[in-house]
Amino acid sequence: MYGLIGSFKAAPGRRGDLVKLLLAEAGALPGCVSYVVAEDPADDETIWVTEVWTGADAHKASLQLPAVKAVIAQAMPLIAAFGEHRETRPVGGHGL
Repeated sequence: MYGLIGSFKAAPGRRGDLVKLLLAEAGALPGCVSYVVAEDPADDETIWVTEVWTGADAHKASLQLPAVKAVIAQAMPLIAAFGEHRETRPVGGHGL
């Protein structure tokens, strides 16, 4: 499995819009095991995204899907800054 954990800082007052957009296409993507969008309770503009994929290739392939490309294009103006980004190797847990 392949995992990603990352954060974004939304443009001022746009976190809700960015969350809604990120969740709009969070349905069944090939190879996506888990996709969680969370608001940071300590920062009104920060969003954390945690993803688990069957492999790095599945994640890379998802970035070529027209629907994913469209969401990325719509999200970019709502993102003020990119925060932390980590690749992980999920080994198990509830839901996996």
